[in-house]
Amino acid sequence: MSNLLLPYGAVPRMERERNETAAELGRVVRVDRGECDVVTATGRIRVVSDSTRAQGEVAPVTGDWVEVEHDGSVGSVITSVLPRRTKVSRRDPAERDIEQVLASNVDVVGVVHGIDRSLPPGRLERLLVLARDSGAESIVILTKNDLPHRAELRAVVESVAGATPVTTTSITDGTGLDELRSHIGFGRVLALVGASGVGKSSLVNALVGHELLETGEVRGDAKGRHVTTARELVLLPDDEGMVLDTPGIRSIGLWEAERALDEVFGDLRELSAGCRFGDCSHRSEPGCAIHAGVDSGDVDPLRVERFIALSGELATQREREEQRARRNRKDGGRRSRSRH
Repeated sequence: MSNLLLPYGAVPRMERERNETAAELGRVVRVDRGECDVVTATGRIRVVSDSTRAQGEVAPVTGDWVEVEHDGSVGSVITSVLPRRTKVSRRDPAERDIEQVLASNVDVVGVVHGIDRSLPPGRLERLLVLARDSGAESIVILTKNDLPHRAELRAVVESVAGATPVTTTSITDGTGLDELRSHIGFGRVLALVGASGVGKSSLVNALVGHELLETGEVRGDAKGRHVTTARELVLLPDDEGMVLDTPGIRSIGLWEAERALDEVFGDLRELSAGCRFGDCSHRSEPGCAIHAGVDSGDVDPLRVERFIALSGELATQREREEQRARRNRKDGGRRSRSRH
């Protein structure tokens, strides 16, 4: 195992997972359209990333461990993607029934939000489900602590985040940066997700110690503007690990995230065990423990509405997946009979 790959998280088991021992092992640190930057034992190289030609259905994403071979006609090519340990994914905004993997093999997913702007609890809940569904650890990172902010924001964030740690940071005075580094460490990756303008790229620059990524000013309506256009894995100095910046996320469609949903809404799941009916939808059934909590003032009715909506969204997605699987089985049976 090359020493150059160790800070990028290489471990001995990767040699056992490889398909082509003659190929070169590397980690994808940036993905652009049709090409990737890959760090190998010989350094950083530019490779062709043609999912149809090279990987079949598994297109490489930032964070992937891959095998690279040289093709005389096109140059270096990714020939296979090693099994992913974790993955940050959502439902593809352009295709309702397709998973879009945003990053892979990350150790911590940081949900980033600027403390100078409002945060709808529903959006935070979606981002937390996305983070927990990755299989990695999750934290909430509140940026811009040096700016004026709504005093109630952190209280709202902590109430929604539950057991998820909340770290408040400032790149101006360094508040929270050491705490953030404690979540990373040698060979580990912190992936940052959140809307545009919340300070993800500025946070990366602060952790690196110099201006590495371009940052943009927040617009007057606090919506920000997209500056980061590609997901890039950045090595931190002094063996402190890596951080992965991502473009701002507008659409947060969930993908097969039932387990993570149960974790984020664990309080409601626990309460639902007291419902009279096991298949209670928590809408109008008699003996619903959740609605009893709403009536007593112990449960936020808006949180219940969001929980029901997200549960319905995932149930609809699962039903569409099952329908598509049945159609594929039926079409496969027809083709098989036609060959005979």
